[in-house]
Amino acid sequence: MADSQISASIFADQALTSLDRAIAANRDAVAAAARLFADCVAADGVIHAFGTGHSQATALEISGRAGGLIPTNRIGLTDLVLLGGENRAVLDDPLLERRPGLAARLYELSTPRPQDLFVIISNSGVNNSIVDMAHLVKEKGHRLVALTSMEHTRAVPALHASGKRLADLADAVLDNCAPAGDALLPLPGGGSLCGVSTIVSTTLAQMVVAESVALLLAEGHDIPVYISANLPGGFERNAKLEAHYAGRLHRGGF
Repeated sequence: MADSQISASIFADQALTSLDRAIAANRDAVAAAARLFADCVAADGVIHAFGTGHSQATALEISGRAGGLIPTNRIGLTDLVLLGGENRAVLDDPLLERRPGLAARLYELSTPRPQDLFVIISNSGVNNSIVDMAHLVKEKGHRLVALTSMEHTRAVPALHASGKRLADLADAVLDNCAPAGDALLPLPGGGSLCGVSTIVSTTLAQMVVAESVALLLAEGHDIPVYISANLPGGFERNAKLEAHYAGRLHRGGF
């Protein structure tokens, strides 16, 4: 017999409720983040998105996708291999993201400039590599947007030696309003099913992009936006616009 608390429609209803709650709760944060995005693009900067684990999905939503801003770069663990020359076997380490010095190496490989903006995504906001990167970004003088679950981050201890969480270090904080543990539907034997953070986080990211482009248009700037490479002439058009940022946009990954 199917559990009455678990179904496609129940998840959809709860996910939509979560999305509506996050949209309402983040109006000011979206505006603040959009201002940072617009200022970065107007200053010929690049927006670097970093997340580990499933937070990489939101980093992909920000960086290098059709309908998104061209001056965007995704920082990922695979950069150690693709850009840093390490053996691919390093990616087999399940604890790689906890390696000392990881954030510094990834930052170096991203080749940032002073006007560049960083977006760091982490549902818990407490993993060492995430907080290390946030500290480094601020020490280097960059502006920082955090995308996290405030409920989750407040429910767990800070793991970093500084006692800081991602949200503590950011200039703007987007709260995906996901529950602690992320999943929505309770299972009969304990635990929960169906994470919601990615659905909400990607929506918030797109809201920030839309608002930042509105600001740039109002201020008279050209808008470097991707069109689908699967439309006629799309690849060639995108490549021409990317050329302005040569050496600053890393599109690799596996």
